[in-house]
Amino acid sequence: MRPSVDHDSGLTYATYLRLPHVLDQQRCRSSPPAHDELLFITVHQVYELWFKVLLFELSNARDRMLDGDAYRARLRLRRCHEIERVLVNQIDVVDTMTPHGFLEFRGALGSSSGFQSAQFREIEFLSGADDNGWLDRAAWLSAEDHQRLSLRLAEPDLWDAFITLLAVAGLSVGTPRQRAAAFHEIAVGDDRYNGLWELSEALIEHDQLWSIWRLRHQMTVMRQLGGKPGTGGSTGSGYLAERVPLKFYPELWDARSCFGQPDDGRPAAGARP
Repeated sequence: MRPSVDHDSGLTYATYLRLPHVLDQQRCRSSPPAHDELLFITVHQVYELWFKVLLFELSNARDRMLDGDAYRARLRLRRCHEIERVLVNQIDVVDTMTPHGFLEFRGALGSSSGFQSAQFREIEFLSGADDNGWLDRAAWLSAEDHQRLSLRLAEPDLWDAFITLLAVAGLSVGTPRQRAAAFHEIAVGDDRYNGLWELSEALIEHDQLWSIWRLRHQMTVMRQLGGKPGTGGSTGSGYLAERVPLKFYPELWDARSCFGQPDDGRPAAGARP
């Protein structure tokens, strides 16, 4: 079925993208206006727009896995990888601010903090991160955001979907030991599992890129604030440094230590490079 085409002659580039509304949302609060505040607001609004797209794509990747479609799940994740590289590189723009330039408007941020981003946390929940009581402590969330995040925690995440896909392929996944054996099985080069291997690599890349983003963010906060506390009551770079080593898929990372070494200690024939 061919998509319908709207021939609305009154539609323009600006009205389609709602540019007058979008470009009116960068409201600086500093007085007198600090030069770098517009940059700061714009960068973070762009982050939230990309987070919205990531949630859309990651949700679809999860749904495709639950439907048994490893190919389209990999396509969605590949798009997410490219978006995540944009997120990492965008920090270079933030790094053009000097500490003095940031301090000129930092007071205007009040109690707001990137720590409060509901979409960022939703991406982590969807990817497989544990809550560890975060939702109970997030008193700043709107009722709508709190409900959305609660629902996200209750539904299958990307890890659940991947394990479901392995089970559908006939692999035993009931225990960590069985899953480790399954990861080894899809890694040894059997063509039956090529799609699953590539999907596991796509999940690893998503995890790795998110860790790189955390590290770059932490380094930028250090560059701007040093050891000062962050906004919104956070500990700043200290808190962010604790988040850097976290992994969405620790079992996939741990399994790599055993690749090429089956239970009898002999190198696995045909193991992937």
